[in-house]
Amino acid sequence: MKPRTVVIAGATGFIGSYFQRRFLEEGWQVRTVGRGASADAQWDDDAAITKVLNGAELLVNLAGRSVNCRYDERHRREILDSRVLTTRTLGRAVAACAEPPRTWINSSTGTIYRHAEDHPQSEVSGELGSGFSVDVARAWEDELATAVAPDTRKVPLRIAIVLGAGGVMSPLRNLARLGLGGHMGPGTQKFSWIHVEDLFRTVLFVDAHGELTGPVNAATPYPVDNRELMSLVRQSMGVPFGMPTPAWLLEAGAVLIRTQTELVLKSRWVEPRKLLDAGFAFEHPTLAGALNHIDKAHPKPSLT
Repeated sequence: MKPRTVVIAGATGFIGSYFQRRFLEEGWQVRTVGRGASADAQWDDDAAITKVLNGAELLVNLAGRSVNCRYDERHRREILDSRVLTTRTLGRAVAACAEPPRTWINSSTGTIYRHAEDHPQSEVSGELGSGFSVDVARAWEDELATAVAPDTRKVPLRIAIVLGAGGVMSPLRNLARLGLGGHMGPGTQKFSWIHVEDLFRTVLFVDAHGELTGPVNAATPYPVDNRELMSLVRQSMGVPFGMPTPAWLLEAGAVLIRTQTELVLKSRWVEPRKLLDAGFAFEHPTLAGALNHIDKAHPKPSLT
C-alpha cells in the first residue's frame, strides 16, 4: 500500500522535530517546508511549496517565531509575520495544487481565550481575550479562514503549553534548581498543557475524524494551577522547597531575561471539548504522570 504523505511546515523546532520522527515511525512519508537547507521547499518559493503539497494527504503547519521574548515593536512584527505570512503562503500553494491536501491543520494557541480562573474555555462557549497575544491568534486564524481551499478541511488547532524534552520545562526546572521553584504571582492562575505525544496523537485523530471542523482545543482535560505546577516540578527535581515569586519581582526579572510575565501569569484554562466528545483518549492526562514519563524518557543529569 502506498504510504500516506504529510507535509510539515516549520519542522525544525521542539514540536516539529518530534512530529517528523513520529510520523516516520508511523509509516508516513514526510515532506517539509522551512527556512533551512534540509527542507524540501523554502518559504520564498511558492512553486516548490505547491509541488511538495500536491498529492499529500495532510498539511500540518507549526511555523511561528518563539513568543519567549520582550514584546517590543520588532519582536511583535516578527511574531505576527511568522504566523500570518507563512499561513498566507501555504494558502496560495494549496490553492495552486491539482491534488490538494485533504486536511490542513494549522497551529493556533489556547492563549486566544481570556484570562480565566472561574471556568474552562471550550471551543463553543469560550470567550476570546484581548491584548497582543490574542490579536496575533485572531489574525492567524483569520488568515487560515480566508485561504481559498474548497477541497481541503481547515482546522485551527488551539494548542496549550506543550510538554516534552525541552520546551517550557527547561526554564521551570532551572528555577527549581536555583531554589526559585515556588508559585509565581498569586499561584491561582490555571496552567493548561498537553504532552507532545498527545499533541501528535491529536493531529492524527483530527485527520482521521472528518466531522471535526472549526477550531479544536489541544489540551489535557486536567489542568493544574500554578501552585500545583511548581510543586510537581520541584518533586520531579527532588527539590523540597521553592521560593515564591511575587508578580512585581517577576516583572523586574522578565525585563532582565527579556521575556514577558504573561507567559506565567495569564490563567489559561482550555477545555478540549471537541476531542472528548469525539472519543479522543489522552495517554498522558495528568501532569504528575506526564512529568514522570518525560523524566524516564529523558533522565536529567545529576545535580552533584
